[in-house]
Amino acid sequence: MSHDHSHDVPESGRRLAIVVALNFTITIAEVIGGLMSGSLSLLSDALHNFSDGIAVIIAWIAIKLRGLPRSDHYTFGLKRAEVFAAVINAGALVAISIYLFVEAWQHYMNPEPIAGNIMTIVATVGLVANVIGTWLLHRGSKESTNLRAAYLHLFSDAISSIGVILGGLAIMFLDIYWIDPLLTVLIGLYVLKESLQILWHTLGMFMLATPPDLDINEIRQFIREQEGIDNVHHIHLWAVADNDVHFEGHISLEDQPLSQASKIREKLEEALHDKFEINHTTIQFEASTDFCKTADLP
Repeated sequence: MSHDHSHDVPESGRRLAIVVALNFTITIAEVIGGLMSGSLSLLSDALHNFSDGIAVIIAWIAIKLRGLPRSDHYTFGLKRAEVFAAVINAGALVAISIYLFVEAWQHYMNPEPIAGNIMTIVATVGLVANVIGTWLLHRGSKESTNLRAAYLHLFSDAISSIGVILGGLAIMFLDIYWIDPLLTVLIGLYVLKESLQILWHTLGMFMLATPPDLDINEIRQFIREQEGIDNVHHIHLWAVADNDVHFEGHISLEDQPLSQASKIREKLEEALHDKFEINHTTIQFEASTDFCKTADLP
């Protein structure tokens, strides 16, 4: 038995389309500006923006796949398409970060003249577009790891645009050219940190790990405290996708006939959903025995 709740991501296709258009436009502008100014950080920002656009397209495809109905072949549906998309996007960010570190080192060892005015103007345009895109995806990022990965693409690029603007001003007024590769490294470190966090979370979902915000021992104790329940064992707790947590376990009844199992199950399902947001519950009831009273298996 299960509680079946809809968790539709509130982002519309129109919003995602706007974000994609903005990012590809910024990419073109920053590539031209980067080549004209000689700024590596601006070209790095362009590459990041291009990956943002691809990330949003992947996120949109994953959302569409998640909405497809279940079938005999895919009994969970295609909900994990979003998790897979988040892994792809985060993995791409890791690769981009490493590339930025290599390029920054080469530019630090072989500095070239940089036009700070062009660098600043183009980065400002990029910042405005990234702020708009970040705002469009912010709400959906709270509901979906997939959209959170895409949102972090845009947010990190907005942060990097601010850095590029400050770097352009420093070059214009102070002739500090080494700040360009330094900014590139800082951008890369921030992107790497955020992407590794997403990778850790999504890979945990793939490995059927207990959701990080749930404590299986707390849930075990909570079930034992419910009326009519003696013990619980053979517990499995995992997330198929964001907001889709599953629980299964064997429960022995405390001096209760198995005929009372239906009422106990209904109360327990509702209690688990209300307290822990577990929305799919599978329970196997057993008559209380000495084994069931003493067993405490994971």
